[in-house]
Amino acid sequence: MEKGHHQVLVIGAGNAGISLAARLKRYRVKGIAVVDPTEQHLYQPFFSHIAGGTAKAEMAVRPQESVMPKGVTWHRDSATAIDPSAKTVTLASGRTFTYEHLVVCPGIQKNWNGIPGLQEAYDSPYGATNYSLDLAVKAWRLLSGLRSGTAIFSMPDGPITCGGAAQKPMYLACDYWRSQGVLDNIRVILAVPTSSVYGVDVVDEELNRKITEYGIELRCTTELTSVDADNRVATLRNTEHGTEEQIGYDVLHAAPPQSAPDWIRSTGLADDDGFVAVDKHTLRHITHPTVWSLGDAAGTPNSKSGAALRQQTKVLAKNLQSVLKGNQPGQKYNGYGACPFTVSRSTVVLAEFDDTLAPKPSVPGWKGLAKEKRLTWLVERYGFIRLYWYAILKGRA
Repeated sequence: MEKGHHQVLVIGAGNAGISLAARLKRYRVKGIAVVDPTEQHLYQPFFSHIAGGTAKAEMAVRPQESVMPKGVTWHRDSATAIDPSAKTVTLASGRTFTYEHLVVCPGIQKNWNGIPGLQEAYDSPYGATNYSLDLAVKAWRLLSGLRSGTAIFSMPDGPITCGGAAQKPMYLACDYWRSQGVLDNIRVILAVPTSSVYGVDVVDEELNRKITEYGIELRCTTELTSVDADNRVATLRNTEHGTEEQIGYDVLHAAPPQSAPDWIRSTGLADDDGFVAVDKHTLRHITHPTVWSLGDAAGTPNSKSGAALRQQTKVLAKNLQSVLKGNQPGQKYNGYGACPFTVSRSTVVLAEFDDTLAPKPSVPGWKGLAKEKRLTWLVERYGFIRLYWYAILKGRA
């Protein structure tokens, strides 16, 4: 059995793992390794644009090797076990590595079979989602080809990466259908498990205005509970009233239920929900001081989003650097999160908030970005992807 040692071992090569490793390299930390078997790196925020027909799939994909920071060891393997007391990580191949500090950031688990019939719907010609690159491509094919009928968009209850993403292709599709003169022929239903469309008051006002403008039927406190893919029937349950409704569809765009990766529960690092139990400010594990976590796998109360992760990366990197120098972690993550809603094919409503869903604008006291704007569309569609590939993944932003 192969063994080895790393000063910092990072599990996961998504946004969290790569951007953190790059930032640590910039801080001159040595002995960094990343564990992840994935050969492609995906810019997941672009999946909504792909599903809504405002971007091509190839823009969201690069070889993992091309974004791996120079000088960082890449183990093309999956982590299967962690022993935080022995400070070891075991990989699927049987290899075992020891570490001085471990960062657990494998992302969130999509439970494709989490709703009865959902996987069958994805496999059918009429189901899609923007939570997978292939299914996002399929989503635009379905949405752009629809000229009449019913389109259902749904978001599951529970933890989810970028909770607003389930809605974004809907607005893009509605704007497209309107430009084609067919919007009035299409019944659009949005089912969300929450008591309002998103949960941030100033943003809800803007989204509700667009929902009215497009003629969308908004179903709050409503979940997709099952799908009959053969007959194209979705069952929606109102959790407030306990009622169910079966609705036939021509397109079903459903975000899959999500959870912490199953294997984390067996490591002794998980909280009650299965996520890595870290202090929400320092991102250090609450009982194992050599373990850290950030991003979707971290048990923090903030919205799971790229905007939150960007702030977490800066905090964790500085704190880990301090600890490696024999000091205490001094940086604190403030719970910031954001979600840019593409409410048309040329405008965005930017939601910015803290971990209590209270507004937290980038410019204190100014809520202007939470209004529909062309400028934020240009930044979100053309600026963020460049920032991601050329700055965030290089530890510079």
